[in-house]
Amino acid sequence: MIDRLFKSPNQSFFLFGPRGTGKSTWVAGQYPRATRIDLLDDGVFREFSANPNRLLSVVRGSPPRGTIVIDEVQKLPALLSLVHLLMEEKKGWTFVLTGSNARKLKRAGVDLLGGRALLCHMHPFMSAELNEQFHLEKALQTGLLPLVWDSPEPKKVLSAYIGLYLREEVKMEGLVRQVEDFSHFLETMAFSHGGLLNLNNTARETHVKRSTIDSYMKILEDLLLSYKVRVFTKRAKRELVGHDKFYFFDTGVFQALRRRGPFDQSGEIEGQALEGLVAQHLRAWNSYGENEHEITYWRTRWGVEVDFVVYGPSGIWALEVKSSDRVKSEDLRGVNAFLDDYPEAKGILLYRGTARLKEGRIHCLPVENFLRGLTPQKELV
Repeated sequence: MIDRLFKSPNQSFFLFGPRGTGKSTWVAGQYPRATRIDLLDDGVFREFSANPNRLLSVVRGSPPRGTIVIDEVQKLPALLSLVHLLMEEKKGWTFVLTGSNARKLKRAGVDLLGGRALLCHMHPFMSAELNEQFHLEKALQTGLLPLVWDSPEPKKVLSAYIGLYLREEVKMEGLVRQVEDFSHFLETMAFSHGGLLNLNNTARETHVKRSTIDSYMKILEDLLLSYKVRVFTKRAKRELVGHDKFYFFDTGVFQALRRRGPFDQSGEIEGQALEGLVAQHLRAWNSYGENEHEITYWRTRWGVEVDFVVYGPSGIWALEVKSSDRVKSEDLRGVNAFLDDYPEAKGILLYRGTARLKEGRIHCLPVENFLRGLTPQKELV
């Protein structure tokens, strides 16, 4: 068992995250004596879908002040109104409700228990969780999903993982009419990983209507398979772009979807993978920490860019990620421009070399060391 950096709240909570991020494993280890209702079990699902009120009997028969775990609660949204009722009885039960699909809860009009349960997220492994088991090259190729990391054949597992979502979450739930179009959309979006989001271009490339592409994007986000990063606009002194940046939630998923071809530029895919790996670490660091930060990016209309801007109670950082083992003067251009506009910020360049350097105002750090040292209890550097 690998200890996770996610810490459970001292009250009832939702724990959302894509399939394979280790939610159920973590819950089983954290609450070994909990009353557990696993809705992925076909028998359990049929039992509670036929008679949702059975939840009242099960919980009321549990020990006072005990823990009740409902896995994949989105499969039966009607249970949440019963959970709400049980909370009103004030018997001290703690509810842990896991889920991998926020879409069904939203469509059911569920209010997530009116704020009575915190909303938390489980992410793929952080390198600090893996400790000595972490290998940067492996992480760049296969990602950090627990389901994949421990597998002797990670590429096959990744392929099956993507098929799982297409088959179970998309096709069986009737989320799209043409699964083939959605599959093509996924592969096309892999080219946008770490890039500016332009859905008009995506619609042209996939030969699908723009309105359909919008619905596909919403499905990706609701299934927690992707996220967007906004541009940093506070106290803006320059004209900035207006598009969000797009990322798949895990580098391995991006690698599995990204088709290779003779037109790929040298190092392009490796650069996308490294930037995405840093992005998912920053998200996990922010999600698991006590202080919430904004994770954005910065790009002017003239193409001067910083990959990530982290802004919050503990300060402001401008981070640039480069998939090279040497620091070149042009690599520092974006961060230096940002520091000109925001002199209170700290500039960081992450690269594939091994030496810690200081180039003017910018700290140049080996990316592997940065990822290994990133924990929710610490500042970025």
